[in-house]
Amino acid sequence: MRGIRNILIGTMTLGLATLFTGCGDQNQREIIRISHNQAADHPTNIGLMAFEKYIEGKLGSKYDVQIFPNELLGSQVNTVELTQTGAINFTVASNAILESFDDVYQVFNLPYLFSSPEHYHAVMDNETIIEPIFKSTAKSGFEAVAWLDAGTRNFYTVNKPINSPEDLKGMKIRVQQSASNIRMMQLLGGSATPMGFGEVYTALQQGVIDGAENNELALTSNKHGEVCKYYSYDMHQMVPDIVIGNERFLSNLTPEEREIFDQGFKIISQVQREAWEDSVETAKAQAKEMNVQFLYPDVSAFKEKVLPLHQEVIEANPKLKPIYEKIQEVGKNLGGEDK
Repeated sequence: MRGIRNILIGTMTLGLATLFTGCGDQNQREIIRISHNQAADHPTNIGLMAFEKYIEGKLGSKYDVQIFPNELLGSQVNTVELTQTGAINFTVASNAILESFDDVYQVFNLPYLFSSPEHYHAVMDNETIIEPIFKSTAKSGFEAVAWLDAGTRNFYTVNKPINSPEDLKGMKIRVQQSASNIRMMQLLGGSATPMGFGEVYTALQQGVIDGAENNELALTSNKHGEVCKYYSYDMHQMVPDIVIGNERFLSNLTPEEREIFDQGFKIISQVQREAWEDSVETAKAQAKEMNVQFLYPDVSAFKEKVLPLHQEVIEANPKLKPIYEKIQEVGKNLGGEDK
């Protein structure tokens, strides 16, 4: 299987190289390709467009930034691999995918890791905590350069509302492709069905799965609200999406260029996060027009079921313990509850 997978990746890389050959303009500017799986009106794309504007404003004589939304260059799994090889320069990856490259990313998949959005943002903006994690995948050919707010992850279902963990019993729920997410669903009593994000709409429509878990924008930007009519705010995770860049491209930048790119990465996060809150409110209004009902169950019942996962993961992966403790310390300093 590994051989077949490598052949497919090589074929895709060769195909993209062929596709992109000769795409430069007459000034022979170097093309910077950025891929993601969201729609053009999504905050992720808005943040990346601000990055494009900034980089071309500073280094437009050398670089031509091109953004490819909607999985135009492939699924997240594929584009992470293409970023490794340098066929594309940057992509947006889920935390779950990055977990397969370095298990330090497991820490962000822990349910109820953060006590509030403020706690979540304070941790992700803390360079002492985040920088070692971002650089952990350099050995794999890429490094993380920016984090994106993806709000809270909640359950949404086709026919059956989720008001308690017991309601999940026997239900097939799509989760991200991560061992910790699969274990989370086991603890909640549901049946985890890992699959790529681009497959979810069809799986919901055809009854392959009974529901999924994601933020509100999945209902509208990705049309899941056309099929799912119940959205339950159990708020089990706050998991960032991560912008990653090819290590070779980044290391070949001059110090002056890298400084400009680093500022551009900060702009991605800033603009994306500013767009996020408004986008969520717009998505909720649109979802209600699609007859989606928003439910507010007792969060403590869900939390009680899954908190044992914290100890399980830390015992299995001891290097997470100091990171976990720093995250909890940030929460205590903000006045958040102790877990």
